[in-house]
Amino acid sequence: MSPFCAVKMFLINNDQGQTDKLKDPELVESMCENSKRYAGLVADAVHELLPEYREREVVAKDALDVYIEHRLMMETRGRDPADTHDPRNQYPSELMRRFEVYFRPPSTLKPKVVRDVKADSIGQLVTVRGIVTRATEVKPMMTVATYTCDQCGAETYQPIASPSFTPLIMCPSQECVTNKSGGRLYLQTRGSKFIKFQELRIQEHSDQVPVGNIPRSMTIYARGENTRVAQPGDHVAVSGIFLPLLRSGFRQAVQGLLSETYLECHCITLMNKTEDDELGTEELSDEELRQITEEDFYEKLAGSIAPEIYGHEDVKKALLLLLVGGVEQAPRGMKIRGNINICLMGDPGVAKSQLLSYIDRLAPRSQYTTGRGSSGVGLTAAVMRDPVTGEMTLEGGALVLADLGVCCIDEFDKMADADRTAIHEVMEQQTISIAKAGIMTSLNARCSILAAANPAYGRYNPRKTLEQNIQLPAALLSRFDLLWLIQDKPDADNDLRLAQHITYVHQHCKQPPTHFTPIHMQLMR
Repeated sequence: MSPFCAVKMFLINNDQGQTDKLKDPELVESMCENSKRYAGLVADAVHELLPEYREREVVAKDALDVYIEHRLMMETRGRDPADTHDPRNQYPSELMRRFEVYFRPPSTLKPKVVRDVKADSIGQLVTVRGIVTRATEVKPMMTVATYTCDQCGAETYQPIASPSFTPLIMCPSQECVTNKSGGRLYLQTRGSKFIKFQELRIQEHSDQVPVGNIPRSMTIYARGENTRVAQPGDHVAVSGIFLPLLRSGFRQAVQGLLSETYLECHCITLMNKTEDDELGTEELSDEELRQITEEDFYEKLAGSIAPEIYGHEDVKKALLLLLVGGVEQAPRGMKIRGNINICLMGDPGVAKSQLLSYIDRLAPRSQYTTGRGSSGVGLTAAVMRDPVTGEMTLEGGALVLADLGVCCIDEFDKMADADRTAIHEVMEQQTISIAKAGIMTSLNARCSILAAANPAYGRYNPRKTLEQNIQLPAALLSRFDLLWLIQDKPDADNDLRLAQHITYVHQHCKQPPTHFTPIHMQLMR
C-alpha cells in the first residue's frame, strides 16, 4: 500500500471512531521519522476526504472565498485560462485549503535537550524544552504568490517554501509562448495566500547546560494558530519538524557548505518551571482540597516555603505575600502597584540565597540574577538587530522576562551604582522607559523584586548605626516595602537546635518531622 493510501485509510478509520482498534505502529513511526513528507500527504488526504467546497454555503465571505469560488466556476465551465501543460498554471493545493495540519507527538517520544538536536534529526518530529527569550511581532507570510498577465489575462501561481523568493517576470502560458507577445506578470496580493508567521527563540534551561558551557538556543518558526501562544519568559515544550533553512534569491550564491537550521513548530505547551507537567491543566483532588481548607492554612503555607531551612517564620510569611501579590489600582489615571518588594539584609550563612533560589523554583514566572553578574542592559533591555526584517528591536532583560512574576537579585550590595539605577523605576512605576537607537518606548516590568544583601562590613556591626551598616542609597531603600534584618547572634541553645536540624537534613535528605505536613510545591503553585 502506498503511503498516501495508508494515511487515507488511517483518517477514514479515525473518523469512524475506530482509533482504539487501529494499531498501526509502523505508520506512526514513519510519520515521526519523515514528518515533513507525511504532513503534505495528510493535508492532501484531508483535502480529498472533505466535502466539496461548492456544496457548502459560506455565510461570511472573505476575499479568498470569492477567489476560490470563482476559480471553481471557471474550472467547471471549461473556460479555465490556466493551461494544463505548465504545472505553474494549475491551482496549487495550498491555495484552495482553508485548514492547517499539525502533528502532536506520541507520548512515547522523549523530549530532547537543545544541544542534542543534531543533523540526524533533520526532517524528524522532535520535542525540545526551554525558555522563550525572544518573540517577534506576528506578520503575514506569503505561501502562494498569484500573478496575472497583462497580455492574455492568465493566472500564474508560484508556491513559496522559503523566507525569500524571486518573483516571476515573464508569462509562461501557452498563448503568450505561441504568439511570442512577451506578456509581463503582475503580482495580485488579493489572490495570493498569506498565513500568520512569528519567529521565537528558545534557550535551554540552566540545569541542562554541561559544566563549562554556555546555554544553546534554537530558532522556532510558528505559523497559523501556533502564533501568539508563548511570550518571552515562558517555559515551553515545543514539538515540531527540525529542518535546514533553504535560502533562495541573491544570498544563495554566498551560502557555502553550512546550513542554518530551525524548528517548524507544530505544538507549543506551556510548562511549569521545574516539574515536567503542563500549566493549569490538572484538577485538585479531595485530599488536596481538604489540605487547603483547614484553619491554620496561612501558617501551613508559610511553613511549606523552604521547609528544610530552620526558623525564619516571619520572613517566610512575607515571602508568601510577595508570591501572591496584590491588586493593581488605578484611580483617575494614577497607578498604585499591587506587588511588594522585599530586601533580605543579613549576616552570611543565614540561608538568604537558599530562600531566593526556592522562591525562584516555586514561582511559575521568575528570573534569578546576582549582583556583579548583571549589567544594567541585562536587567532592562538590549537593542538587537532583528534577523527576519533587519530592523532594530528591543530584547528584554531579566526584569522584562519576569513580568507578572518575581525577579530575585542576590548579592544586591555588590552591584555597581550605574547598574542599580535601572531598578529604581521598576520598583515604583513597574515600567522600563527606553530611549536607544531611535526607539522610544516603555516596557512592562510588573514584577516583585526580592533582593538579598550583606551588611557593609561583611557582618552586622551592632556598635554602628543602621545606616552605616546597610550603606545603600536612601532612594533605593525607600522603595522596598519590607526590609528584613536577619542577624546571626551567638546563643548556645538556639545554635544547638539549629545544628540538630541541619544534621537531620544531611542524614535523611528531608526536613525534621513537624506538627503539620508541608504542602507539595506543585499544589502550592
